[in-house]
Amino acid sequence: QVQLVESGGGLVQEGDSLRLSCAASGRTFSSYAGGWFRQTPGKEREFVASINWSGAKTYYADSKKGRFTISRDNAKNTVYLQMNSLKPEDTAVYYCAAGGLGSSPSEYEYWGQGTQVMVSS
Repeated sequence: QVQLVESGGGLVQEGDSLRLSCAASGRTFSSYAGGWFRQTPGKEREFVASINWSGAKTYYADSKKGRFTISRDNAKNTVYLQMNSLKPEDTAVYYCAAGGLGSSPSEYEYWGQGTQVMVSS
């Protein structure tokens, strides 16, 4: 089992930056790929970015390229999502996931509880 805990969400203004963190515990997290998704009420969970076990390969949803950066520190068992130039449409609950690498939530085995990001205009 892998337990994931997200942090770093909050209320920011348009144009601001935030860095989300996902701290993992349990089985060796460094052997797992990880990803970030987001969800707003009434909509399906949306892929944001993913990263392979070593951090050498990263993948992004087309709309997130250039503003969002996923990274990881296996020594700290943590995956990060740096979000720059935030827009009101980035408002969502952001979820960390592990065990998959693709854009479908069904590919991932483990999920965190989510952290709320709100961007005001």
